[in-house]
Amino acid sequence: MLSIIIPALNEAESIAQTLQPLQGMRERGCEVIVADGGSSDATVEMARSLADRVMASGRGRARQMNAGAATASGEVLWFLHADTRVPEEADREIAQAGSSWGRFAVKLSGRHPLLGLVAFLMNRRSCLTGIATGDQGIFVRRSLFEAIGGFPDQPLMEDIALSRLLKRTAGRPACLNTRLITSSRRWEQNGILRTIGLMWWLRFAYAMGASPARLARLYR
Repeated sequence: MLSIIIPALNEAESIAQTLQPLQGMRERGCEVIVADGGSSDATVEMARSLADRVMASGRGRARQMNAGAATASGEVLWFLHADTRVPEEADREIAQAGSSWGRFAVKLSGRHPLLGLVAFLMNRRSCLTGIATGDQGIFVRRSLFEAIGGFPDQPLMEDIALSRLLKRTAGRPACLNTRLITSSRRWEQNGILRTIGLMWWLRFAYAMGASPARLARLYR
């Protein structure tokens, strides 16, 4: 069984679009859990009819995903961002992959040519390094997730930290070429080039040992 875990915080504008493609998977026996970090909009109300469980959690993506995983009943855990749309057969691709962990490719929703380049570089970098980001829909066997202690409780780069642990413990991920569509709003609102520079700088600083808490303050 596959448990799909989605951390959310004030995602009323996008949560229904994220959950709707998952309904066919629910009919096939998948479980959908939304871990809400204290939304002040209609996120919780909109998610209730489209998820098996909507639960309250301490705020912070890592904490929310760990909380969702703790209540999940599936043998495989699939972590999705609340602004990501997935192909309706993605659950079957995870089953066919037969890997202890893996990720999908990603496509950004906007039409600007630079966004296509950003997605290409993200996917290429992931293939070369064996490190996945949350935008790419990381999936992992529950036994392995529990063995490494879940997501490290940090305010940023929790996906990078988890990938490093998984790679060290179980080897490189399965890299599925099917693309998830993730919102490009961050890039468009803050400026594409500016966001590219910020994200690369944050990754470099984290690799050099910078505190995730300090980087989170800069990111926000």
